[in-house]
Amino acid sequence: MNQSPPSLVGIRVRNSQPEDLPAITAIYAEAVLHGTGTFELDPPTEAEMARRRDEVLSRHLPYLVAEQNGQVLGYAYGNYFRPRLAYRYCIEDSVYLAPQARGLGVGRLLLAELMARCSQVGGRQMLAVIGDSANTASIALHRAVGFEDAGIIRSAGWKFNRWLDVVLMQRPLGAGDQGDPA
Repeated sequence: MNQSPPSLVGIRVRNSQPEDLPAITAIYAEAVLHGTGTFELDPPTEAEMARRRDEVLSRHLPYLVAEQNGQVLGYAYGNYFRPRLAYRYCIEDSVYLAPQARGLGVGRLLLAELMARCSQVGGRQMLAVIGDSANTASIALHRAVGFEDAGIIRSAGWKFNRWLDVVLMQRPLGAGDQGDPA
């Protein structure tokens, strides 16, 4: 019997918890093994995913999950675009969805909440660093919430026996670049 896809009814976006890590790890592993949204070639372990989550949280940045009926459908987090401290107001977003949650609006819910929370903690710019210029779903998601094209880095990655571009998109958060950060 086929299971019907989830609807947005009953989906809630919340802070991730350590007990979400198995689902987060599985969602990301699927993206690594079958997608071009990440240029990672080998899925990280759950321990490595926990370390990455801890890094984000140590910077007081959000790491969110979307769940429905106790099932994690996707996750999103913001992290410094680059590690040097001057980049701390420029947040790179990451959004990953379980296959059954794609195309239903779950990504938009996650990204909208992520933008709001990153703005609340002082983020002034959000960048999308999208793997694969053919990743039309991610590009459309970002455009739908106000991101604009910022450039393309051609043939930046090699995965699945082909060259992949990186699409850069950007959106101001809060006051953007108007005035000094608090």
